[in-house]
Amino acid sequence: MHHPLNSLVYDQAEDIRLIDAALQGSKTALEQLIQRHQHYIYNVALKMVLNPFDAEDITQEVLIKVVTKLSQFQGKSNFRTWLYRITFNHFLRMKQSGLEKHMTTFAAYGEDLDRIEDVEMSVEEQLAQRELIREAKLSCLSGMLLCLNREQRLVFILGEIFEADHNLGSELLDISKANFRKRLERARRDLYQFMQNKCGLINTANPCRCARKTAGFIKEGWVDPQQMRFNTAYVHAIKDTLPTKSQQLDELVSEKYADLFRQTPFQEKPQAERIMATIFQDRSIRDTFNL
Repeated sequence: MHHPLNSLVYDQAEDIRLIDAALQGSKTALEQLIQRHQHYIYNVALKMVLNPFDAEDITQEVLIKVVTKLSQFQGKSNFRTWLYRITFNHFLRMKQSGLEKHMTTFAAYGEDLDRIEDVEMSVEEQLAQRELIREAKLSCLSGMLLCLNREQRLVFILGEIFEADHNLGSELLDISKANFRKRLERARRDLYQFMQNKCGLINTANPCRCARKTAGFIKEGWVDPQQMRFNTAYVHAIKDTLPTKSQQLDELVSEKYADLFRQTPFQEKPQAERIMATIFQDRSIRDTFNL
């Protein structure tokens, strides 16, 4: 599967070919260029804001910004770097109504989890409700990410979930390698300390269990049985899109923690087509590419 963050398989030449064709008026080439990158932008956005509808809006905003600036790309640098710098700067500079409305703290999140009642399920009930339990698990993991500030969150998503190393991560975020490593270390420490003290998936001594919380999550509106946000139809988990990690990198991270987040869905859903249709309806894009 094509993975634009994987330097081993990223095809710069194909992007350049599509850019040249798009700037010459090929709608098909422009559409293919967007398709090569939109799912990763969406999946990063979803991790940043939790709400699929907000993530879709952000993806649309980013892609419109990228496409309208496409003629400014001179081909002197890596297109992937150019594109994702625009993307990540958009995440980092969004107004307070954008990202901060989704933020919380580990202390507040822990209190919310403690407040939500536990409801025991029998083995039979767990089997019957396994999709809702998975939705509760995915919702809770996503909520944990919102306890990180936006810089930590983006570094964690890039470095830990999508496994961008410090060379690529620092390049994409335009920070030093040492700064990228330091931010990732702090994000891991804060998040994994919380999980060690709270999450039953990590520490079996912790009473918090996905099955016990599912009914409470439904009651509190964290999980909607009629319209699940995370455990929806998808083909891949994030970890399926990743290259094999080197032994050296394996030794630097705790796979037990990180693997939970990499098991979350890599979503390629119908909203991608809706985003595409909306982008091509944008007047500035239609004028730029004579569509």
